Amino acid sequence: MNQEHIVDSARTFESIVIIFNPNSTGNAPELAQQLHGKLKELLTNQPEITLRPTEHAGHAVDLAREAASKGGDVLVVSVSGDGGYNEVVNGVMQAGNPQAVCAVMAAGNANDHSRIIGTKPLEEAIAEGRVHNIDLLRIHTGQKENEPLEYAHSYIGFGLTPVVATELEKGSKGALKEMVTVIKTFSEFQPFAIRQTDGKRRKFDSLVFANINEMAKYATLSEAEDHPSDGKFEVIVFPHMPKWRVLLTALKATTQGLGDQPSVSSYEFTTLKPLPYQMDGEVKTVEANVKVTVECAPQALATLG
Repeated sequence: MNQEHIVDSARTFESIVIIFNPNSTGNAPELAQQLHGKLKELLTNQPEITLRPTEHAGHAVDLAREAASKGGDVLVVSVSGDGGYNEVVNGVMQAGNPQAVCAVMAAGNANDHSRIIGTKPLEEAIAEGRVHNIDLLRIHTGQKENEPLEYAHSYIGFGLTPVVATELEKGSKGALKEMVTVIKTFSEFQPFAIRQTDGKRRKFDSLVFANINEMAKYATLSEAEDHPSDGKFEVIVFPHMPKWRVLLTALKATTQGLGDQPSVSSYEFTTLKPLPYQMDGEVKTVEANVKVTVECAPQALATLG
């Protein structure tokens, strides 16, 4: 993660589409309206600026794909947490428009990507138009030829990470309730087994592929610095161990960090049972006996902020 961005000359946009969840637990509707107003004031070229509220889970993928598919210099902004931005990124990637640019304004519960990547207020970054490209994570989970591949802007996690996330989604938000949920889920958690490329079956408590060096607001996953634009990602492995050791490792991540982690451009394994995984906060499942490949998509996403 130490390579400089590839930076274009200053860009102006023909259209800007702002996607947000009107039922967000945060203040997404208000932030989206504020951004709309500020851009109207700041941008002298007067692009078409559209507010697009989502209507259901997954709708942001469709809205982003539709916006980017129109072609030209389009900016698609997600006013959301990491999960909402994941949908927008995937929609833009499906559109295949090389001139499309993505950006995120933090709203909602988890905003790791915005917190780590953001350097200035988004409206200022849009006005400056300094577009740069960052890597994405791409995952193959046995999709058919006509099915789109899935991308993550920040991380993909197997094991404890998606299990905790699933339980948090079932319950109501709030720091105390979240903490109780995490403790309960952790106490009941069982490890998972996969077959690695050497043919051996191994058990893990957690397996995370990270494009940024922090997640879950406080955990430092690796010592890697700068932006995710070097063609590699970090692999953070928790092999199966007694739960008290998992707890100590998690505590270390939140206090002093986990130190240097191996960087790779791809990682492959085969599932033995159906396995949940988490992409930027979005929980999905891969079937049993599927070869899973996680790879870096170098410089795949044009962004600003």
